[in-house]
Amino acid sequence: MFKKNLTQQILTAMLLGGVVGGILNFWVEIAAIQWLVNNVFQVIGQIFVRLLNMLVVPLVFVSLVGGVVALGDVGKLGRLGGKTLLFFLATTMAAIALALIMATIVAPGQGYHLETHPTYSANTPPSIAQTIIELVPNNPIQAMAQGQMLPLIIFSLLFGIAVLMAQNSGQQRVKQLFDDLNEINLQIVIIVMKFAPLGVFCLISKTFAVEGFGAIKPLLDYFLVVVVTLFIQAFIIYPLLIKWLSGLDVGIFLKKMRRVQIFAFSTASSNATIPVNIENTEKHLGVDNSIASFIIPLGATINMDGTAIMQGVATLFIANVYSIHLTNGDYAMVIVTATLASIGTAGVPGVGLIMLAMVLNQVGLPVEGIALIMGVDRLLDMMRTAVNITGDAVAAVIMAKSEGALDHQIYLANNNE
Repeated sequence: MFKKNLTQQILTAMLLGGVVGGILNFWVEIAAIQWLVNNVFQVIGQIFVRLLNMLVVPLVFVSLVGGVVALGDVGKLGRLGGKTLLFFLATTMAAIALALIMATIVAPGQGYHLETHPTYSANTPPSIAQTIIELVPNNPIQAMAQGQMLPLIIFSLLFGIAVLMAQNSGQQRVKQLFDDLNEINLQIVIIVMKFAPLGVFCLISKTFAVEGFGAIKPLLDYFLVVVVTLFIQAFIIYPLLIKWLSGLDVGIFLKKMRRVQIFAFSTASSNATIPVNIENTEKHLGVDNSIASFIIPLGATINMDGTAIMQGVATLFIANVYSIHLTNGDYAMVIVTATLASIGTAGVPGVGLIMLAMVLNQVGLPVEGIALIMGVDRLLDMMRTAVNITGDAVAAVIMAKSEGALDHQIYLANNNE
């Protein structure tokens, strides 16, 4: 295993973790197995995730400021930002529409008889107005300390624009400082990634040891619809977009994304995957730092195609279970609300269920229906996170190509070690 490149090591660790966790699930009630899962796999896995999360705030701040300054023109920033936001909104709405079509065809939940009514108490999701207000931080240092990504992005963009406007008043010195800090951050990412196979093995082992495969059986139709739709989005829709909008070789992109997808699958956190995704997008896909450092953090915060797919399928599943008919107007409301909810969804594990409550409320479905899908949501959360971060990289590659900021030699090189 240790003679393989890092991508192969991580993939092997993930597969071994699934096998080991699945086996341990049969004896999970034994005290020694519980100790192994909770005090070895849990501890090592969470330390690895914390190492990744440790890098998120400094990397996002430094990368965004450096990226804005590297663009050298506020007008170019506005053009890039406008195109990126339009791309994110379009792909998210298309993902929800695809999810609703798939769920309508398969009709998961029809004939599902509830012996008891499940209960679920959802945290109150923020209103759209409150989400907009909270884009602007009262205290940027507090936003950094609390890991509030949207306010951090806003402050970073304003800081970078201010550096551009300062022109000769220290602009070059500040630019050099942030370039140096960015290189240091990427070196820390490389150090942390040395521990990736062990971290991935422990995270996957713990998940499958606790969840097992039994939780999937009662909800197999819902589970499969979400999984199939996620695969269509990741391996059909995204490749078509790359080919259509950039003309690049799709096979190379998918090959070079494997390592990042495995990271996202293991951590179930778009935020924790930001350092790895930026490093891969720059070093292996050839996207210029000014583009990658802007789009990847932004996408991890507002581009949640995988989460939107889950919300679309879950909405129809819960409607079918409770025998509630949804009108065409309800479908339109699901698309709009799920798009807005995905923008306001933090890139951390499990938060998609909270935002699902917002979608259900908008179309008059019982929020307690969320309890039906909680048993399989952890596995789906891991999968949809991998789709989310893939969409971010797709946007970065397409935008870099359109801006003439893609190094084709790096993209084509076999350097994904």
